[in-house]
Amino acid sequence: MLSISKPVDFTAVCKDYLELTKPKVVALLVLTAWVGMMLAVPGLPNMVTVIVATLGIGLLSAAAAAMNHVVDRRIDAQMARTYSRPIAKGRISSKQASVFATSLAILGFLLLYFAVNALTAWLTLASLFGYAVVYTQFLKRATPQNIVIGGLAGAMPPLLGWTAVAGEVHGHALLLVMIIFAWTPPHFWALAIHRKADYAKVNMPMLPVTHGIEFTKSIICLYTVLLFIVCLMPYLVGMSGAIYLIGSVILNLRFMQYAWRLKLADEKTDLAMKTFKFSIVHLMTLFLLLLVDHYIKVSPFYVT
Repeated sequence: MLSISKPVDFTAVCKDYLELTKPKVVALLVLTAWVGMMLAVPGLPNMVTVIVATLGIGLLSAAAAAMNHVVDRRIDAQMARTYSRPIAKGRISSKQASVFATSLAILGFLLLYFAVNALTAWLTLASLFGYAVVYTQFLKRATPQNIVIGGLAGAMPPLLGWTAVAGEVHGHALLLVMIIFAWTPPHFWALAIHRKADYAKVNMPMLPVTHGIEFTKSIICLYTVLLFIVCLMPYLVGMSGAIYLIGSVILNLRFMQYAWRLKLADEKTDLAMKTFKFSIVHLMTLFLLLLVDHYIKVSPFYVT
């Protein structure tokens, strides 16, 4: 008998490949990179450069996300949060995903190298390597401090955006990196508390698994205090003014409130997930405040 092959659902395939890129995560990274571009010059930057750099950074970020799917495919298949991912479910093979990720990486690198500048291209490629190789393949499985050390790769987009427009590594850009670097641990550990059973199941040494939930809650509280201090730096060095200062204080006090409530909460509550979701709103709003403040400088509070 002749077998009739099932027709390919092109829309479903496209959705699976899009899922490989972790579009929500990449969107947040690209937003911070875009703000970095806008802050790099007093007025408006060259918009062609902004568009091309945004596309290049986005492609390399998507490539890193797809590589993460490939490396974590066996773990993903065992975790409730990730078992339905395209590779874990077998809808896309590891080889197909690897070719897809490599293609995105090459395209993004060439775009940045030839249409933006070499510094941004190499720094973005280094960030991809840091996330997809150093963090995903080694740190993630080696130490409960994985997200602290590996978080540097995810903190790079504002610097990449800055160098794309200014062509140099500036101290103000490094301050933006510091903000995301300090934000990442309390952001991710809140999720890790919510998914502790998943990480324990696959022997992933996330902090709640290795040191317990109560210890992790305390560290989250400490990191929100550290984040508060770091977020004051743009104002203190004259990079931003009153709009950012006021908004930053409100956002960070709110984040600290979430962390403290989580510290005191019963493990059965969903406060960990609420804290995680607020942290995303926190970072997005913080960077948008930097952007607004950059173009609307309030006197006499603005520091020069």
